[in-house]
Amino acid sequence: MSKLKKSMYLHETASGAKPRIKRSYDTKLKVTKAYRDTLPDMMDAMHDTVTGVHVPIQQVGVSNFKLPLKYKTKEGKTLVLETSITGTVSLEAELKGINMSRIVRSFYDHKNEIMTGERVGRILAAYLKNVKSKDARLKMIFSYPMLQKSLRSGLEGYQFYRTAFEGVMSAKGDYRRFIHLDFVYSSACPCSAELNEHARDVRDAYGVPHSQRSKARIVIEEAPGKKIWIEDLHQLCVNALKTETQVMVKREDEQAFAELNGANLKFVEDAARLLYREFDREKKIKDFQIACSHLESLHSHDAVSVICKGVKGGFKADFNDFAALVC
Repeated sequence: MSKLKKSMYLHETASGAKPRIKRSYDTKLKVTKAYRDTLPDMMDAMHDTVTGVHVPIQQVGVSNFKLPLKYKTKEGKTLVLETSITGTVSLEAELKGINMSRIVRSFYDHKNEIMTGERVGRILAAYLKNVKSKDARLKMIFSYPMLQKSLRSGLEGYQFYRTAFEGVMSAKGDYRRFIHLDFVYSSACPCSAELNEHARDVRDAYGVPHSQRSKARIVIEEAPGKKIWIEDLHQLCVNALKTETQVMVKREDEQAFAELNGANLKFVEDAARLLYREFDREKKIKDFQIACSHLESLHSHDAVSVICKGVKGGFKADFNDFAALVC
């Protein structure tokens, strides 16, 4: 006598036993308002359904939803760039959760507009109203292209800069806006250069000073009523550090880059102070934080520095995500 095989929950068995649960997708269903009104909404759940401790949550929302958004260059051109967006709001202790799709939908309402610091503020105000929250934060990360000319040959190539617009709005409507920019440069070690010159002078020994690809991550808060362009921030970095990495080069450009590094030797401490000088005297900038990382070719570790303007209640030098500065 053969043993009766058990049926499965979701799949038909080899013996032909039908599954216990029928699975299907109704392609003919038409969603009407009446049908939609019957759907349960977790926003209507009682306070008692909140699990864990009934405390406020400072930030809750969505991260890394993407849109092609428009940005205006300083020259007036419009660029369409893939943008990764993070939008969060605060949540009161008595609420179970937020309707996260409303954050996304609020943003889609502005998808065809030029993105600026002012526009970010309007988007924040809109989704604060839609989600019925007290505080809101929005960050848009994109890769910003700028055409850069080589040092001597006249060649041109696109350099791409990791950039972000960020806005924070309080329940009182106070709005702060920030710009983030990554700047990649070369740093030739002053100590190594000095020791190599000593070797050549004293022992006629040829050596190559060590240098490394380096990155500065800049975060600035725009002064109230002022506007600063991405191109302006880039120029401040160039003015401070001089030795931005090159895109297109011929031999004369490579030679020029070696000379440029020789004329602008710098430790990571020098880089931070040089950047501080340029950003501190720009009146369109209220506050800033600068983190630098030199990816040492001499050592198996990196040299890092962090500096801030020192505004009361502003940025602090508490950056520690140096792994993000690998370039």
